[in-house]
Amino acid sequence: MPAHEIAQLARAAGYRATDPLVAGISRRGGPPVFLRTGRTAAGRPFGEDTLAYGASLSKQVVAALVALVMRQGGLAVDEPLSRRLPELPAWAQSVRLRHLLHHVGGLPGDDLVDGALTGDRTGPGVLAALRTLPEPAAPPGTEHAYSNAGYVCLAEAVRRAAGAELPALAEKLLFTPLGLTATRFWDGPEPAPPGAAALSPSAPAPLSLGDGGLWSTAADLLRWADALNDSSLGVSGLLQAPGRLDDGTILDYAWGMGVRRRHGLTVYRHGGGWPGVRTLLARVPDRGIGVIVTALDDDTDRTVALTDGLLDLLLS
Repeated sequence: MPAHEIAQLARAAGYRATDPLVAGISRRGGPPVFLRTGRTAAGRPFGEDTLAYGASLSKQVVAALVALVMRQGGLAVDEPLSRRLPELPAWAQSVRLRHLLHHVGGLPGDDLVDGALTGDRTGPGVLAALRTLPEPAAPPGTEHAYSNAGYVCLAEAVRRAAGAELPALAEKLLFTPLGLTATRFWDGPEPAPPGAAALSPSAPAPLSLGDGGLWSTAADLLRWADALNDSSLGVSGLLQAPGRLDDGTILDYAWGMGVRRRHGLTVYRHGGGWPGVRTLLARVPDRGIGVIVTALDDDTDRTVALTDGLLDLLLS
């Protein structure tokens, strides 16, 4: 697919030629193709090598770390959350790590967690907020409810199990082996890594890890998609396995990624958003296809429309 076809789909989705947007595709055996338009708030061209906040794309990266540390014998997905985070209230004893991976942990809602924060959103701040909250109404494993706090807990659990800080652990197990030279987890103290497309000072990216904290480029994210499609880490089968409720009900959410069907094929996708940035990564392993869309705006509908348009053109 040449860049001008991506540009046509971008216009159809509502993007203008001056909007800060990067859209890219990769297909097994061929080089990636990118559309790049607009500039960052600092006036620099916005392109596939621009470091931007990945928001909830962090979740599949943390899930991969869980899988790799589990493979090394460092933890088990059926162990209780309280084994790694004993400071949490008694309700954590019935929450399993696998519950958190699939957002069925029954943790207090993110609105309650955010309301209990006493300072900036950091990992320790989220855990401190959880310690003040009562037992949730829904038992673990009984319903799917998207939980940012659950992935903060997962990140902390894998950090303690591996005995290494999450940024260093991800660098060692994921980013360096896969050649993701620009990608990193960032927990401050500055609101953004050096050289990144910083967000508005009125809405800086949170410094919590697991639910967010990932900064990457469109080029690196396509490399990540290719690596998962080719199972370069040896854990893609596990990461792509849909979760289940405790009663056996199959979910449309795997390890940090949604599971969908399009044109008769399985598509794994997940978005990320924060004020000033929207991103969506989609993969079709059976065709060796990866799609990334990152825009410096707040329009989720455009991001989804462009991603869907690219998938339709590639798969039809």
